[in-house]
Amino acid sequence: MAQQNNGGEQDLNQLLKVRREKLAALQEAGKDPFQITKFDVTHHSMDIKDNFDEMEGKEVVVAGRIMLKRVMGKASFCNVQDLKGNIQSYVARDNIGTDSYADFKKYDIGDIVGIKGEVFKTKTGEISIHASEVTLLSKSLQILPEKHHGLTNTDLRYRQRYTDLIMNPEVRETFVKRSQIIKEIRNFLDDRGFMEVETPMLVSNAGGAAARPFETHYNALDEDVKLRISLELYLKRLIVGGLEKVYEIGRVFRNEGVDTRHNPEFTLMELYQAYTDYEGMMELTESMFRYLAEKTLGTTKFTYNGIEIDFGKPFERITMIDCIKKYANIDFDEVKTDEEAKALADEHHIEYEDRHGKGEIINLFFEEYCEKNLIQPTFVMDHPIAISPLTKKKPEDPEKVERFELFINTWEMCNAYSELNDPIDQRERFKLQDAAADAGDEEANHTDEDFLNALEIGMPPTGGIGYGIDRLVMLLTDSQAIRDVLLFPTLKSDSKNIKSKFTK
Repeated sequence: MAQQNNGGEQDLNQLLKVRREKLAALQEAGKDPFQITKFDVTHHSMDIKDNFDEMEGKEVVVAGRIMLKRVMGKASFCNVQDLKGNIQSYVARDNIGTDSYADFKKYDIGDIVGIKGEVFKTKTGEISIHASEVTLLSKSLQILPEKHHGLTNTDLRYRQRYTDLIMNPEVRETFVKRSQIIKEIRNFLDDRGFMEVETPMLVSNAGGAAARPFETHYNALDEDVKLRISLELYLKRLIVGGLEKVYEIGRVFRNEGVDTRHNPEFTLMELYQAYTDYEGMMELTESMFRYLAEKTLGTTKFTYNGIEIDFGKPFERITMIDCIKKYANIDFDEVKTDEEAKALADEHHIEYEDRHGKGEIINLFFEEYCEKNLIQPTFVMDHPIAISPLTKKKPEDPEKVERFELFINTWEMCNAYSELNDPIDQRERFKLQDAAADAGDEEANHTDEDFLNALEIGMPPTGGIGYGIDRLVMLLTDSQAIRDVLLFPTLKSDSKNIKSKFTK
C-alpha cells in the first residue's frame, strides 16, 4: 500500500474522528447501536434475487453492511452486502419517517444495518427492497478501502482477512466452497461406513511422516511435548481396537518454510480401513475425487490455472521405477548397489547426502524428472522401502513397498499404504529411522514403543491414506497459493502495523 503523506494522514484521522463523533451523538440520543443484542433476519440477498417471481411484493427483513450509499434529498439508495451477495434498498423519508431518515443520511459506508421492506423492481430493472424500517445494528469506526481499487495488498489481505472477505466477494466464495468440499468429504465417507474421530495434537512422539515437529513444554507434567505432524499412529491404534473404518480431519504442524503450497499449520485428513490394501485406497480415492468434483463443481472436468483437469477418466497408474524410466530413461531395477545409485546421481547432477542409499536416490530422481510431468491424475506406486518406514513390503519384491502417491497438476495430493502390521518388521524399520535421526536427519521417525505394543496386540491387514485438504481446495477453487485457501495463514508478526491504515 502506498504510504500516505502527512496531509493524507490528517485527512484519515479527521474521517475517523467524525465517525466516533457520530457514535457519541447516537449514544447521547439513546440510539447506541452496540446496545442492540439481536435482529431477526428472514432472507438473504441472493435468495430474494433468485426467487423474485415469488418474492415480489412480499415483506422481507435483511441485514448486512452498507457498501454503497446515494443520498438524494427526500429519498436515497443504499447497497447492503450480506453472506450471499448484495441487494439495493430504496430508502425514502415518507416511508421510514423524518427522524429515521435524518439518522440514515448520517450512516457511513461500512455500517451494519437491518432493513425491513417490500421487494420490488426499479424502473431500471434492479431487484430492490422498498424500506419501511432501517435499523443501525453496528457502527463502523474504520474506513473501508476505496471501492473501485478494493483491497489488493496481498500481505494486508492475509493479515486482515475480515476486510478481505468484505471487499473481495471471490475470496468469500472460495471459503464457502472450502466448507462445502469438507462437508462432501464427510458425506462420502459416512456413506461408506467410516467413523469420524479425534486424536491428540500434543504428543510425546511426533511420528507418521517425514517432517520436523514444533516442540513445547507441558508445565503441569513437566514434560517436553511436540505438536503432531500427522494423524497416523493414533488412528492405527483405533484399528487395533476394532474400529474398522476411521478418519480424522484436523490440523497438523510441521516446522518448515512457507511457499505457495506449504504452510506450517495445515489441514490433513487421514483414513484407515481394515481388511483392505493400497489397491482399495486407490479405488476409494478415485471415487471420492470424482464425487467431490461433481458435487462442488457440477462437472468432472475443470480448469486449474488455464489447464483442463479431467476426473472423469480412469486415473493413470504407474510405478515409481517405470515413471523414472519414462522421464529420465534410467532403470533403477538394474541398479544393484548404493554406490551405483550415487554414481548415477553424480552423473545427472542430483544432490544427495552421504547417508542416502539407493532408495533415497530413487526418490530424488523421481522428484527431479517426474513430478513436473504429472498433470492429469496419476497414481505413482511401489516406492522404495527406504523411504517408507510404515509400509508393508511387496511380497514379490522386498525392496519395494505397497505405497502410492496421487499426483495432480504436478502436486502430491495424497499418500497411501498397505499398512505395515508386523511388529517385528516395524521395530527394525524404527531402528533404521533412529539411526537416520542420529546421523542428522531432523525429519526421521523415532521408535514409538506404545505403537509397537499396539501392533503386538494385533492389527488386521489395513489400508491407510492421508490427504492434504488445502491443496485439494486449491485445485477445486483455482487458487494459486495455499494462503488463498487458509482463512488465517501463518505470517511473521507485524505488531508495529496492527492498526488499520486503509485510504479512501
